Amino acid sequence: MLEAIYVIGVVLVLYLVAIMPRMFCKPDDSALRGWYYAHRGLHDNGSTAPENSLPAFRLAVENGYGIELDVQLTKDKKVVVFHDNTLKRVCGIDAKVNSFTYEELLQFPLFGTEERIPLFSQVLQVIGGKVPIIMEIKMVDSKTTVCRLADEVLQGYNGVYCMESFHPLAVYWYKRHRPEVIRGQLSAVFCREGEQTTFSMEIVQNLLTNFLAKPDFVAYSHKGAGNPARQICRYLYRNLSVAWTIRSEQELKEAEKKFDLFIFEGFRPDPNSASGRSL
Repeated sequence: MLEAIYVIGVVLVLYLVAIMPRMFCKPDDSALRGWYYAHRGLHDNGSTAPENSLPAFRLAVENGYGIELDVQLTKDKKVVVFHDNTLKRVCGIDAKVNSFTYEELLQFPLFGTEERIPLFSQVLQVIGGKVPIIMEIKMVDSKTTVCRLADEVLQGYNGVYCMESFHPLAVYWYKRHRPEVIRGQLSAVFCREGEQTTFSMEIVQNLLTNFLAKPDFVAYSHKGAGNPARQICRYLYRNLSVAWTIRSEQELKEAEKKFDLFIFEGFRPDPNSASGRSL
């Protein structure tokens, strides 16, 4: 009996160590708090401000929202702002983003509008440090080159930003090379009940790489708020908790009980109602 208790205790300690986020020497996150973050900008894919476009980012700034955006690399290693790995959903082209140079990508409109995939540098000029940014790094080929090149673009940018990624190695890159930048582990409950998950999905879903990447926050799908690892990170380790993607006032009301920051789309929450903003 005592042996079983000992084994359970050891396993529990190892689990708590595995999911432990950064606990010491943490950068100040107060400038990120008190904002609602517009998912891929304040967009409407049926209008002239499609997702991850310059007009969508302008609208977010004008309406007082923080911004969540996605960065990845083109074939010629330009850092662009685009979410999907392929162009099919947004541009109607069944090909990967990184199979084209940036100049080649300019021929493809976003959702049939006049807008094109923007460079990250262009987006930063539009935002101009007026609102905080949550930058999601898309590691399409599992190489951290995108981390280094995105960081180079950000050199000299005076606005508030943080990074996040589903890929633990992207978060780890920031731990090693830019520890002063607030970093976050993206995750979710990846499969519905009864469906099978891969081993790597289970690892990320349960935040078991936190010991390696030491994130400053966990950004979790609000539908997976009950995940035990997420709850331990927030309530035991007092880790900043980000909810994505909120799509209604009702979802926001529920998420506010369980999370600290909120990424939204499809409606406009009152930016003045976000609590905790550093003025």
